Amino acid sequence: DELYYLACAARLDWGYVDHPPLIAVTTALWTGLFGDSLRAIRLLPALAGAATVAASGSIARRLGGGRFAVAFAGLAVGSSPVVLGLTSVLSMNVFDLLFWVLACRLAVALLDGGDDRLWIAFGAVAGLGLLNKISMLFLGFGLALGLVVTRRFELMRSRYLWIGGGLAGLLFAPHLLWQRAHDWPTREFMANASRTKNLALAPLDFLAKQVLQTGPFHALVWIAGLLALLFAVRFRPWRPLGVAYLAILAVMLSTAAKPYYLAPAYPMLWAAGAVAIEVWTRTRRGGFALRAAAVGSVALSGLAFAPLARPILPVETYVRYARALGQAPGTDERKSLGRLKQFYADMQEWRGLAEAVGVATARLGESERRRACVFGQNYGEASAVEYFGRELHLPPAISAHNSWFLWGLGGCTGEVLLVLGDDRERLAELFEEVELGATFDCRDCMPYEDDLPIWIVRRPRADLAALWPRIKHFD
Repeated sequence: DELYYLACAARLDWGYVDHPPLIAVTTALWTGLFGDSLRAIRLLPALAGAATVAASGSIARRLGGGRFAVAFAGLAVGSSPVVLGLTSVLSMNVFDLLFWVLACRLAVALLDGGDDRLWIAFGAVAGLGLLNKISMLFLGFGLALGLVVTRRFELMRSRYLWIGGGLAGLLFAPHLLWQRAHDWPTREFMANASRTKNLALAPLDFLAKQVLQTGPFHALVWIAGLLALLFAVRFRPWRPLGVAYLAILAVMLSTAAKPYYLAPAYPMLWAAGAVAIEVWTRTRRGGFALRAAAVGSVALSGLAFAPLARPILPVETYVRYARALGQAPGTDERKSLGRLKQFYADMQEWRGLAEAVGVATARLGESERRRACVFGQNYGEASAVEYFGRELHLPPAISAHNSWFLWGLGGCTGEVLLVLGDDRERLAELFEEVELGATFDCRDCMPYEDDLPIWIVRRPRADLAALWPRIKHFD
């Protein structure tokens, strides 16, 4: 995905098939300042993660927490496996975390008698969040339902709420206009992903994933926070946030959402849980020991699960460690796996793939090289060829997958193509000449990327531009 976002950053627009424009704009600005090395692009999500931790501590403070609650909330958020994972790579998910926690910080203030004009700031955060990822709508829906259920109508009557809502809509409007101009590709993408790609989970399995992805001891903290928001008298002003979590959970259970989609809702609950634990232990005998046990359990759990969430171990060491903990490779999609889970398998050997394309390219004559293009079956392949191809002097990349389809053929005529994957028989129906140029071997990639043939095809039997709409796939 990081390679894909770099490709999007090179083609700035108001939208893309599978995401709104903010991640591309942010990536373009960041790489323009600091370059596009791995170290540079990984620094940005690290900073966003740090901001998420800080904002979570601020929520705990606003909920009435003292120094222990603020520090404990930060520890729970910063050491949770799902947060460690999402903040380890450049993606819109790490900014989704940040926008949600900022919106929740504003909501906490508003629910506790803060200045109504904060709704305008809430609208700005929500609008930018929507430009990052449309899942921000879940938070808006949940909060609105929470206000209705808890009868906080005085907040809903504020003119500043409607001004903030209008601001959010105004910020998001250019992307909606882009969607309309391109025949709503994200709607098609989401429908296809739900039907053929995402792994549907039973409700109990989805809930179990929430415990595992947040961490077992971390889960005790957010569950304490949820119960406090829903039932504790002290937290009554903020009860709409507890209702909001349940509403968002219900929507995700009914829409075959991936388990990590719910991750942005947890920093708020960890903050509430930290305050609840602080209050509960304040007057208990042995309160200091109880706090120490809570901190130690969360910290040790975070350390134990960190290698499963963040790529901090060498592959061989990680495989042994995961097996020792009884963790089988996992995926949220309907795909077969090797010995690594998809999150790690998708990080393997993209330069190696580009180098294999280079081997195939070397088989072309000088005239053919000038006319050749590389066809990737998915945006990862095409983006890797483009990124590493600058150094390796590869032909330009094209693909019919997601936004690569909208970017079209460029100057590619199809006279000479290097096709990644596919089979000889199918290609022979489309091209007069099919030759195996190279094979890409990758033990720890996703299995469909391993033993990947790179075909050299020549003289298309049909015009590639006419064929292009037929091979589109949004998923």
